[in-house]
Amino acid sequence: MSIDAATDLQKRLAARVVRTDEFGTVRRVTGVDVAYSTVDDRVTCAAVTLDADTLTVTEIATATGVADFPYIPGLFSFRELPIVLEAFDRLSVRPDLVVCDGQGVAHPRRFGLASHLGVVRDIPTIGCAKTCLTGDFVMPADERGAYAPLIDADEIVGSALRTQPRVKPVFVSTGHRIALATAREWTLRLTPRFRLPETTRAADHAVRVAMKALTG
Repeated sequence: MSIDAATDLQKRLAARVVRTDEFGTVRRVTGVDVAYSTVDDRVTCAAVTLDADTLTVTEIATATGVADFPYIPGLFSFRELPIVLEAFDRLSVRPDLVVCDGQGVAHPRRFGLASHLGVVRDIPTIGCAKTCLTGDFVMPADERGAYAPLIDADEIVGSALRTQPRVKPVFVSTGHRIALATAREWTLRLTPRFRLPETTRAADHAVRVAMKALTG
């Protein structure tokens, strides 16, 4: 797929993103993380499901392949989605909510990886990124739960959310089928002790283990 075609597809699929709550009881939450090999061109994804109440890991699925789309800012989902889908589809039980280590609508074309996965699999998703991709914000107060709107082109596209005191905020946005306020609430539920959601931490650990197994 060409860059122009990918950009056009992003714009068309972004129109399908649902920014309101469209899901029922959440019993299983899955984290998704992607890592790139430092020795060759392989890419690995881990999809790790946690019990929504206890935050204990209930299932891990991984997949490894080769990224065949160039590394272009704003189009990362086209590089990562194929391997994400492969890992996601290896889960034996479909989760009720997915948290991606990346952007949702907090994206120049309102269609980051969380939105892409959410629309393609029609599943509620949250984008919870370590860094801000687009927009401006005022640093939120230094207390857990404080947040500030992330504004791009006069539109609120996400929140800079303080998950723990005296740590950098994370950048939360709607992926698909979840409202921004609800996405913030779930992010806080998933960060009882650390800056990043337990879903992200578990997926990051799993993808590192998978990578180490590949490279020895």
